[in-house]
Amino acid sequence: MDMDDNLPRKADDPLALLARQDLDPLSVAELHDRIALLEGEIIRTRAKINQSVNHKASAEALFRK
Repeated sequence: MDMDDNLPRKADDPLALLARQDLDPLSVAELHDRIALLEGEIIRTRAKINQSVNHKASAEALFRK
């Protein structure tokens, strides 16, 4: 199973558009900027995952009492 199989398939999906973007016209500096932006987005996404997991654990702990 390809990891991309789990991605949304709408034509205007931002992830799909990002993955299809032609990188050839970008300069090295633009590519470095793109990587920095994507790394920031990874950090933001991981923080959201952690927040969701912690929220779920808190809710489960509350209802176990």
